[in-house]
Amino acid sequence: MDLMKRTILHLDLDAFFCSVEETRNPELRGKPFAVGGKPKERGVVASCSYAARRYGVRSAMPMSRALRLVPNLIIVSGRHKIYSDVSKQVMARLHSLTGLVEQISIDEAFLDISDLRDKNPERLARGLQAGIRDELHLPSSIGIASNKLVAKIATEVGKKAAKGNGPPFGLTIVPAGEEAAFLAPLPADMLWGVGPKTSARLTELGIYTIGDIARWPENEFIRLFGENGRDLARHARGIDDRPITTERETKSISQEITFSRDVRDDSVLQKTLREQAAEVGRQLRKEHLAGVTIKLKIRWPDFTTLTKQTTLSQPTDQEKEIAEVALNLMGAVRRSGQAVRLIGVGVSGLGPPIRQLGLWDVESDKSRKLQDAVDILREKYGDKVIHKLDNEAS
Repeated sequence: MDLMKRTILHLDLDAFFCSVEETRNPELRGKPFAVGGKPKERGVVASCSYAARRYGVRSAMPMSRALRLVPNLIIVSGRHKIYSDVSKQVMARLHSLTGLVEQISIDEAFLDISDLRDKNPERLARGLQAGIRDELHLPSSIGIASNKLVAKIATEVGKKAAKGNGPPFGLTIVPAGEEAAFLAPLPADMLWGVGPKTSARLTELGIYTIGDIARWPENEFIRLFGENGRDLARHARGIDDRPITTERETKSISQEITFSRDVRDDSVLQKTLREQAAEVGRQLRKEHLAGVTIKLKIRWPDFTTLTKQTTLSQPTDQEKEIAEVALNLMGAVRRSGQAVRLIGVGVSGLGPPIRQLGLWDVESDKSRKLQDAVDILREKYGDKVIHKLDNEAS
């Protein structure tokens, strides 16, 4: 298929967590509230209602700051199982339209609707919005364009242009051939790849809009920004050839925790690492994966964050091995008694497990069921309830 003739629809569920909470508790509608953690436990805003946004509350803001902006802000603890279930209902609707769906987060997805020739894109989008609103009681915004980049930005433009105090229900369509003209007047930081540092550098160069970027020679951007400069130049002209990706490979599995109070106790940190390693191991086995790189993440009270990693000679999905490596990494970067704000363990370099033949390691349904049973027992009664024999004779 000619990439320039694609029709891509981007859907974003507006204030998703808050919208789901309003369906469960209608009394929240119209009130300033936020889903997230408690301010005394360093909680942050995961999602906030449009009533709260009028006062300057935003996602990722510390909840303590949100309360200073809105003293009567209602704080709702997140219910992620419910959000996940509702998200699946929305995604099922998208899959009923086309198999070319790329879900990029719990509340956001791209659809390639190029082959739905009998469907008018605007009519299809309005029908999709209406169905999600009427049957699931959720607001959504949609952008449609010839590629993913412009479709997503179109969604953002539609949301920003909406008037009133409620959800935007934005719908913005960029006709093929008008991508560059649509992007030109927009702020440069709306373009993918323009973070705070790049934005500051562009401002120094007198570049404020996406159109300003498009007017610069591509070679000059490559000289200034390396390969990222090539992408900036192409994206500013509305060029994006990436296809819809219907499957996403798991690249890593990790666990981390931010403590409500800084932790200095060595034994507490060691216990936390072992518990995290056990959970990572269980997730690896559940997904029939093993990894060769084990990473430790640690954050000090001043928010300095370190990561250290070790690559093994062969993949592992065993919590004991993961924990031992993580503990050694912590010992290499932290002195005894040093305060820790956050700690985490991750495994990457994932692929199928490499197993030795034996009672515990034969790759068969029976062996997998046995390992699953062990995981269930350990989760319920602790790691020491059952252990592997060193060999069959013992």
